[in-house]
Amino acid sequence: MVSRVGWMSRRKMLARVDAARVTEAIRHAELRTSGELRVSVARLFWGNVYRAATRAFERLGMDRTRERNGVLVFVVPARRRFVILGDAGIHEKVGQAFWDRVTDAVSKCFREADFTGGLVRGIEMIGEELATHFPYDAATDQNELPDDVDFDR
Repeated sequence: MVSRVGWMSRRKMLARVDAARVTEAIRHAELRTSGELRVSVARLFWGNVYRAATRAFERLGMDRTRERNGVLVFVVPARRRFVILGDAGIHEKVGQAFWDRVTDAVSKCFREADFTGGLVRGIEMIGEELATHFPYDAATDQNELPDDVDFDR
């Protein structure tokens, strides 16, 4: 899902994103699911945003989770776009309508310049769905990917 929303430059956005709060939201969501969430903030580039998100998905190992239940929120502030990509395992459970709802919620916050709130709300919504379809099992779960925000430099 690709979405375009009006917001500011990458530098200004980074100054207004509380990376610790976003990371904590990811950790909290992952305590309820075997799924994996990542947020990546990209620098300016030319080309297709969706393809860049797909490359980031692969670079971050999102396509190598055991249950194919990784989700990436890829943000390109300079292009005023973001993409939410769910791997095959989660996408077949939730369908496109779910991704559209998450995109709408994140877009609304971003339009109000609440970037941290938008990312946290998206993570919460995704985490709830992941927990429904891929519940946490303390005996078998392991954190397969880092929880921190990826600032693609």
